[in-house]
Amino acid sequence: MEILEFDTEKEYIEKVKEINKEKILKYHILTMGCMLNENDSEKICGMIEKMGYTKCDDPKKSDLIVFNTCCIRENAEEKLFGKLGELKKYKKETGSIIAIGGCMMQEKHIQEKLKISYPYIDIIFGTHTINKLPEDLYHVLSKDKKINDILDIDGDIYEGLPIKRQDKTKALVTIMYGCNNFCTYCIVPYVRGRERSRKPDDILKEVDSLAKEGYKEITLLGQNVNSYNGGNGYNFASLLKDVEKIEGIERIRFISPHPKDFTDDVIDTIKESKKICKVLHLPLQSGSTEVLKRMNRKYTKENFLELVEKIQKRIPEVVLSTDIIVRFPAEKLKRISKTR
Repeated sequence: MEILEFDTEKEYIEKVKEINKEKILKYHILTMGCMLNENDSEKICGMIEKMGYTKCDDPKKSDLIVFNTCCIRENAEEKLFGKLGELKKYKKETGSIIAIGGCMMQEKHIQEKLKISYPYIDIIFGTHTINKLPEDLYHVLSKDKKINDILDIDGDIYEGLPIKRQDKTKALVTIMYGCNNFCTYCIVPYVRGRERSRKPDDILKEVDSLAKEGYKEITLLGQNVNSYNGGNGYNFASLLKDVEKIEGIERIRFISPHPKDFTDDVIDTIKESKKICKVLHLPLQSGSTEVLKRMNRKYTKENFLELVEKIQKRIPEVVLSTDIIVRFPAEKLKRISKTR
């Protein structure tokens, strides 16, 4: 894994901008899924607007239509294929470009279905190739070429992508990508890859820039945010302490932590902080130790309750929320096997 600057794609942004010169073009984006997908969409929008497009709420009035997909939500496939069916006639009449990205595109059976049933799709890109959207779009516009831009290996981290924030006072900041936990019911490690952490300096630079722009609240994001590893012993607690020091930021939140990585130094940092919100989401998933073992969650029911008791004792004002899956989610295993 390398950490790279967003340089090559800047050239393609300018090339697309030149092709679109003197045109009034609109784009529409539909985001499915979690906050990480929302943050990815902010980056997608940032790149698209640099290429000369203006955001539009109606896909049928847009020259570029982007779907950023999720493979966790139960009805995500039906929603995507329904939307694509609705746009078939519009695509034929106008020649608008349709691009589909996100987690669902990392699933091989989805790629095959799109190829066979929806051949009018112009661009398919995955979770590791968001940064290449300007290049993909350039090839579609200049060469009338359909693009399938998927990497099955863990991607690199690209810094410096343009970003169009959805909010003026609250910002999402991704600090790491991927997951190493491989819970038996979860597809995330297969579509997002293994854990890759951003450099502390790059994260702090982004937060400092947000503070200077007037942002008051940030949410630090990761599939397993508290397993962040900045190298040389610099961990999630270290990062929280440094973010705390940035003037202008008044509230700090983070999503989603894993119980097995909720260490004492993180608890103490939250306790001592004047900025970290004392509202914590701590996924349990099951109240049965036997089921937790089958889920490969790496803690028992007793471990979880001990952690909750410890947090409540050290931070009396804390508000806790959780996730619980009813029964063992065996239906997810078939989907994971298709992705492998």
